[in-house]
Amino acid sequence: MGRAWQIQEAKNKLSEVVDEAIHHGPQVITKRGVEVAVMLSYAEYRKMISSQKKLSDFFRESPLVDMELDFARDKSSSREDVCT
Repeated sequence: MGRAWQIQEAKNKLSEVVDEAIHHGPQVITKRGVEVAVMLSYAEYRKMISSQKKLSDFFRESPLVDMELDFARDKSSSREDVCT
């Protein structure tokens, strides 16, 4: 991860923050010492987005795909002590 910038400094030096993100990777923005945002280059963003799978593909490729699952609802009362 790149440099950490206080939010006020990042606002004042936006062009520099963008250049750093392009040339040196994601830049962390902090507010009152807490990390709150990340500035990254568009190329880095596209790379991150393109590496995501569709949810349907995730389930289709799951090692659990051929397992028989029991979806029957357990009708036993597990909260007897709460009911009055």
